[in-house]
Amino acid sequence: MNKKIAVLGAGAIGSCVAASMTRAGHDVSVVDQWPQHVEAMKANGVRIITKEEDYTVKVKAYHLSDLATFNPEFDIVFITVKSYDTQWMAKYIANYLKSDGVLVGLQNAFNDDANAEMVGRSRVMGCVVELSTEIFNPGIVQRNTVPKGTWFSVGELDGSNTERLGIVQSLLKEVGNCETTHNIYGAKWTKLIANSMTCPFSSLGLKNWEAVKLPGMFEFSVEAGKESFAVGQALGYQVEALFGLTAEQISKDSDEAIKTVMRKMVQDVGPNARTHAAQDHAKGRRSEIEYINGRVVLEGAKLGIATPYNHAVCEVARKTHHGLIKLDPSNLKLLQAEVKL
Repeated sequence: MNKKIAVLGAGAIGSCVAASMTRAGHDVSVVDQWPQHVEAMKANGVRIITKEEDYTVKVKAYHLSDLATFNPEFDIVFITVKSYDTQWMAKYIANYLKSDGVLVGLQNAFNDDANAEMVGRSRVMGCVVELSTEIFNPGIVQRNTVPKGTWFSVGELDGSNTERLGIVQSLLKEVGNCETTHNIYGAKWTKLIANSMTCPFSSLGLKNWEAVKLPGMFEFSVEAGKESFAVGQALGYQVEALFGLTAEQISKDSDEAIKTVMRKMVQDVGPNARTHAAQDHAKGRRSEIEYINGRVVLEGAKLGIATPYNHAVCEVARKTHHGLIKLDPSNLKLLQAEVKL
């Protein structure tokens, strides 16, 4: 495969994707806005630590400003930045994406239409990501889900089956399992449902397994998922079998399907993982909760569907982000108080 590939955003997921594809022999450039991380990768490569192996890959790493010095043209760009950075970063990379190139959104939340506004709808492909990773130090990534436990589902926005869809699938298979879908919007909302159930963990200062064992936490998360499911159903999105689950497992009644997805998410990432939002809060960074649980609240308000559990997650996240509360397991009581449990 003779394709020039860029990974835009070298956070934990972007670094893993770039490392895996580079390791497989593909021509990959990784571009990021974190100066220390870029410099560490330039000097030493990116180190990936999993429960199965510990390896370092020499990658082609660039600061955002570097691209202007040699004006590359990419066939495929995997954008892995946070939702609140997606539009300006997509617009930035549009200048370096070939006219027949494709921008693939390896992101949480519902960003594909926003990306399409920046680079053109014909040049955007959607992707669902189930890859748990963490980065706290430049050049070093902890990958919690090994390749066999990593899942992608990639699809054209119009649901069509194209040659480039197969190419992107083959690239993502270097990172983990990858399926194609003709229902990318439904698949993305299914992942949003799953994320809406784990985002309540973010202000507790706990790993996923620790959080889900707190009395009342699992039940709270399921209620948030039920709201997200109801909103997605009202929007016309069809739930998709993801993460290695079968259609039979998610075609049961909605309550049981939601519980199945919740258990699978926590199981796959392992005992040492934290949600992306929990990592952001631990770093004192802004999380994507407003684009996940907040999206459920926003769409629910338009549809007249009550979403008190998702609203509670947003409110506690806001207090965490602004330093009004500290990370602590007792914040579960704040979540419950917001919905008057």
